[in-house]
Parts: sequence; C-alpha cells; structure tokens
Amino acid sequence: MAANNSDLGKGLIVSFGEMLIDFVPTVSGVSLAEAPGFLKAPGGAPANVAIAVARLGGKAAFVGKLGEDEFGHMLAGILKENGVSADGVTFDKGARTALAFVTLRADGEREFMFYRNPSADMLLTPDELNLGIIRSAKVFHYGSISLIVEPCRSAHLKAMDEAKSAGALLSYDPNLRLPLWPSAKYAKEQIMSIWEKADIIKVSDNELEFLTGSSKIDDEAAMSLWHPKLQLLLVTLGENGCRYYNKNFRGSIDGYHVKTVDTTGAGDSFVGALLGKIVDDHAIIHDEARLKEVLKYACACGAITTTKKGAIPALPQHSDVLSILQ
Repeated sequence: MAANNSDLGKGLIVSFGEMLIDFVPTVSGVSLAEAPGFLKAPGGAPANVAIAVARLGGKAAFVGKLGEDEFGHMLAGILKENGVSADGVTFDKGARTALAFVTLRADGEREFMFYRNPSADMLLTPDELNLGIIRSAKVFHYGSISLIVEPCRSAHLKAMDEAKSAGALLSYDPNLRLPLWPSAKYAKEQIMSIWEKADIIKVSDNELEFLTGSSKIDDEAAMSLWHPKLQLLLVTLGENGCRYYNKNFRGSIDGYHVKTVDTTGAGDSFVGALLGKIVDDHAIIHDEARLKEVLKYACACGAITTTKKGAIPALPQHSDVLSILQ
C-alpha cells in the first residue's frame, strides 16, 4: 500500500500511457532463448510513475487501456492495491494486455522484446478518456510510446491539451523503446513533435545521445534540447546521478552506489519522486537549493529501484529512501 508518512504533496498527479507485464528472466546475463524461466512483473513507464508517487505518499491516477483479460484485470488491481486511482482505465475486449520480455545483462541493463500487435493500450480513443480525472491533474505525466500509432496518439494529444488547459504542469519522459517504432527517424520525429508543450522533461543519457545525434553527454548537448517554455530539463546518468537545467541555473547531483540487479523502473521512480515533491509547490523548480534536495531524494529512489528485479515490485516507500539518505 501507499506510504502516508512522507512530505510529498497531495495534489493529483495523472500518468497517461501504457501498463503491461514485464517477464524478467530468473537468471541475469543470458539471452531470452537461454533463460530457464521468467518472473512476471507489472510495469509500463507511466504506470510505474503513478505507483512510485503513491508508494511515497502522494496522490496519483493512471489513464490508459488494458485488455479485457486476466492480465488486464490483474494490472488494474495492482494500481488500486498501491493506492492509485484506476478510474481512468478502460478495457478492450478485442485486444490483449501488452507483454514485454526483458533480457537482463550482467550489469542489470536491459533489452526488450514486445508482444503488442496491437495491444489494448494502442487502441485507446479520444472519446474513451476520463476528462474529469485529466482536468483534475496538478501534474500530467506522459511518455512517447502512446504516440506511435492511432488512435492512441490522438487520445494522447487530446489528454495533454485538456490537462494543460486546466492548468496542469506537463511532465514528459520520452522513455525511448526503439524496437516499438517503425524506424529511428520516425521515433525522433514523433518524440520531438510534442517537445515544446512540456514544462518538465526528463531524458536519460542514452536518450540525450539519440535526440541530439551527439555522443557527448554535456551541457551543450543538453541545452540544445531547451525550448523557451521549458521550466526544467533533467538528464539522468544512472549510478552517476543527474544533471539539471533551469533558465537561471544548472548543476549536477551525485548518484548513490548500490548493488544493481535490474535497472527497470529506476527512471520512473526518479520521476515519481520529483513530481510528488513539486506537485503542490511548483516554485521549487526555480529555487536551486530546494530543487537540489528534491533531486537527491529522487536519485535515491532511482537507486533503490535497481536493487530488485522488476519495476513496480522494486519501487520504494518513503522509509526505504530515508535509510539511503542517512
């Protein structure tokens, strides 16, 4: 269940997009074909963020579509068990809940093979959106996978515009998964097509390289992604922490060194912690001293998430974070 002893805000954070089942091999460092077995782990980046918020004591809702199947109802149940509103979830009778088989390298990094042809999340239509929940968001968070095909792309655009019109802060984590896109060129075009709408953008070091075409992970590369309406740009660097960029300041936060088992969900845990801390006080984004404290907390959440297999099962509660910060 969600923790209730943190100082996360109580404004509603709505995550939009995909929720799926990750099948994680029981043995790391082998190919999918060589894996002797798999652990079933709920995941999907936007859903991970919603549950990360709730686990830390915040208020979250998820908007998306699942299959009218056992996995779909299981995932909806997991949202509710973790204190996340599932009132924005719809079910498709004709398509299955998405599955992903995740290969874990020896260093905990991942490779994906997806089963979605199409999966239910791809079939969400604009008319199926729960606009009441979306318009209630203080922060509206999303990725790019929902931009790949119609009708979900149109649903994504409508949801984003409705949230913005209602005064929400827009948070964007592209969460690049190239195997899902027809081509790298199309992926970059679509990811960038909504770039200038976001107030907060989080990219990983690999995504920074992909979007800029530069092999350098530095301030110049990061700032090439800046747009005039952007309030905060974050570049996560795995165990090396993150870099942050505001129009008035920039800097870095060191990471936390832990025994990494599986990096799935670490970035989502980071984002959930960040959004939970700023949802009721957007001014934190422009106060460097306060922002640094929030980002230390977020980096700790990301680090803890890498110490267990799977995304949602590994997301920390507030008490877990305090243990690593002390």
